[in-house]
Amino acid sequence: MEKKTKVLELSLTVIQILLAITLLWAAGMKWVKPLNELAAMWPWTGELSPVWVKLTGLVDLSGGLGLILPGLLRMKPQLTALAALGVVALMSSAVIFHLSRGEGSSIGFNIVVALLALFVAWGRRFRKPV
Repeated sequence: MEKKTKVLELSLTVIQILLAITLLWAAGMKWVKPLNELAAMWPWTGELSPVWVKLTGLVDLSGGLGLILPGLLRMKPQLTALAALGVVALMSSAVIFHLSRGEGSSIGFNIVVALLALFVAWGRRFRKPV
């Protein structure tokens, strides 16, 4: 494998792991932390129904698992690219949600995560597995 390919493969893997950890952490927080503690971190969670907050945690969990399980299990690797596109959709929705609430200063994180997920989708979709 040539050096450029190794660097790209390593970059994709590291970014996938970091995104998965982030999403799995967010899912865990939404499912385990009491709502009042969660609302101290993310004010919107205190303004929506607990069911909605849990549902967003389920979406985070799905994205996190989708980014790493296909590679770990060596099954259907194309699902990683689809999961990454799902994360892009999730983060795009989060940007729209925060902008609709006048929280434009909160969208930087969502944009960075979306761009990283887009990179993963590109890298895992258009490249042959190594």
